[in-house]
Amino acid sequence: MASNNEQQNQAGRHQEVGHKSLLQSDALYQYILETSVYPTEPEPMKELRELTAKHPWNIMTTSADEGQFLSMLLKLMNAKNTMEIGVYTGYSLLATALALPDDGKILAMDINRENYELGLPVIQKAGVAHKVDFREGPALPVLDQMIAEGKYHGTFDFIFVDADKDNYLNYHKRLIELVKVGGLIGYDNTLWNGSVVAAPDAPLRKYVKYYRDFVMELNKALPADPRIEICMLPVGDGITLCRRIK
Repeated sequence: MASNNEQQNQAGRHQEVGHKSLLQSDALYQYILETSVYPTEPEPMKELRELTAKHPWNIMTTSADEGQFLSMLLKLMNAKNTMEIGVYTGYSLLATALALPDDGKILAMDINRENYELGLPVIQKAGVAHKVDFREGPALPVLDQMIAEGKYHGTFDFIFVDADKDNYLNYHKRLIELVKVGGLIGYDNTLWNGSVVAAPDAPLRKYVKYYRDFVMELNKALPADPRIEICMLPVGDGITLCRRIK
């Protein structure tokens, strides 16, 4: 049985808005935020993070440390043409837009324009709205059309997926044709609140339990795909990077 201190520590976890860290210590996570992330977080991203914190679905946002990671990754790649499936209020979208050169492009898709428009004034004020091509609606029909047209094959440097987990494998089947050889696809939430190692009868929230099997199916399929090499990182709620090699 857990001690009182252990119970208090457990109760104190995940107090940060949008906090999806898998670290066992809140103090350590706060140290990362306060030492590395917040001091260098661009002002527009801070503004959007604080705006999103007031939204009832704020758990859906990309965590600040993951936003910093994506920004660094995109700069190291010299990425220019990117895609994002699942936008919410646009924190990761803004991180991407700020990291891309002035002529960089992001094809951004989400089923909810209203959430996107919450963050749009911040994106506009940051001077990067011209990089974003937002499409409202399901992403799969758009991807199918792009593949059918033929001219988009192998044209994307980076693709970030943070959307409906039950379609992750369907996205992968299409995105692998659209990302260039040497380019990256990033699948978010691949450790899914740590539930991927939970017992089958563990008391999980309904949405966590429902999507867990889909996340685990993806996690099993990606290492078996000979077209990619992968790296799963415990950043945020887990992100798996897939580099297309052929």
